Amino acid sequence: MKEKIKKWIECFVEEYQKRPDILAKWGQPLAQFAQADHPYIQNLPALIPGHQLPQEVLPGAVSILVYYIPFTRELARTNQGKEELASAQWARTYEETNAMFRDLNEQLSAWLGEKGVRAAVPEASSTFDQKALMSGWSHRHFAWAAGLGTFGMNNMLITRQGCCGRFFSLVTDLEVETDVPVQGEYCLYKQDQSCGVCMEYCPAQALSPQGYDRQSCYKILQKNAQVHTGYGSSYVSADKVTPNSPGSDVCGKCVANAPCAFRGFGPERKRENVCC
Repeated sequence: MKEKIKKWIECFVEEYQKRPDILAKWGQPLAQFAQADHPYIQNLPALIPGHQLPQEVLPGAVSILVYYIPFTRELARTNQGKEELASAQWARTYEETNAMFRDLNEQLSAWLGEKGVRAAVPEASSTFDQKALMSGWSHRHFAWAAGLGTFGMNNMLITRQGCCGRFFSLVTDLEVETDVPVQGEYCLYKQDQSCGVCMEYCPAQALSPQGYDRQSCYKILQKNAQVHTGYGSSYVSADKVTPNSPGSDVCGKCVANAPCAFRGFGPERKRENVCC
């Protein structure tokens, strides 16, 4: 069943990007499972105030499907450099990817239902608290628990295929062999401080060895949202209706410019030719 689900996601993404009304293209998806009662997941409300537990989303939750959809190198190149604002192509692909997730999850949930598996998408995944600057559902933290990667200095989760892409997660009651967190680090800076590109290219200077400045980062996102208004706004306020922003609150400079954009530097990976 595990492999069938992965194949289903791959086929869906391949067919979806043929639609004539979108410009987005994506790479090969990754999909793994986290244990719903994993201690790391059960501790998320302590780590992120207000964060939901899988059991609150789906009573009887057993596993969480987490998948990663990579962007393309061509898209990353449109957003490279030290310009303050993201490229229009980046903003549009961001919104089209989030829209694709909604269709994918709806159809995947129906497909699983036909096989006797319950699945649920948390409402909190589409909301964002503009005061706390956090979401009540962190796909990246579930991805870490599912063994998809490790956190970089850019606050993104770096997978074996990099961090230039988007995550989503689906709570299920599927009994499946779950995956385990990655041992070690995929981030070169965390390994031996031999990188730091993401910190250098952050237009908000929100990234440093001392931590992540959410307020500074969000100011840049809001600047982009004022400019990129033609593609929609993915996240809504607590009322689950009102858009948080007039446009796309994106940036992506810390991933598009980084050596880890399309690969993770684990101990098994060669480190030459690190530029994307």
